[in-house]
Amino acid sequence: MNTEDLVSVFERQAEHYDSRWQKVAPVYLGLYFLLESVFSSLSVKARVLCVGVGTGKELLYLAAKFPGWRFTAVEPSLAMLDVCRRNAEAAGIAERCQFHHGFLDSLPEADNSYDAATCFLVSQFILNQQDRVAFFEQIARKLKLGAILATADLCADTESVQYDELLPMWCSFMSGARATTEQIDRTKDAYTRDVAVLSADKVTAIIAAGGFELPVPFFQSGLLQGWFTRRI
Repeated sequence: MNTEDLVSVFERQAEHYDSRWQKVAPVYLGLYFLLESVFSSLSVKARVLCVGVGTGKELLYLAAKFPGWRFTAVEPSLAMLDVCRRNAEAAGIAERCQFHHGFLDSLPEADNSYDAATCFLVSQFILNQQDRVAFFEQIARKLKLGAILATADLCADTESVQYDELLPMWCSFMSGARATTEQIDRTKDAYTRDVAVLSADKVTAIIAAGGFELPVPFFQSGLLQGWFTRRI
């Protein structure tokens, strides 16, 4: 799926995105809960870059926990960014946020500006590995030396027996009911065609090649894995 098609998909999903994924809230709340500790060393006035922020769930969570932080929300889908903005306004934290419609390369912010960044369920949609490295290079350029990146994506060795065992469970979890053979096959096909589901070794190598220390795993739930690292 090319970038324009992917953005179009999220444009159509924006208004109902949060309600659609409410059933998996325990997973992303677990990710955010651990994220607090990952970012615990940041200053009380940290600046945080949220890449591919979507409707702003991690931004809202962090803003509530760290009232002195300021955020830049980057999102290529205008409809998703509008929902993010409304959510921030409803939470009373919009004045601490900058909302940027577009990609990192169009962000009018000086390089080496941010103390930390989040990037959740974004890089997995970049199918070409060199393009994925370049994506992390763009994030690195926006961060101060030693700044923390927290990132998470779908991750698995798709050639392994473990993946064949895990995928039906994951499909059942996502659908809220026992997955059918057709649902499992359809998901496997989509993950092969539209999502770069790679092994942990490959994902961490890609992140490191983008200008970061070797990432440290801090979260896993099913196929979703999260790492933190520092800009070098």
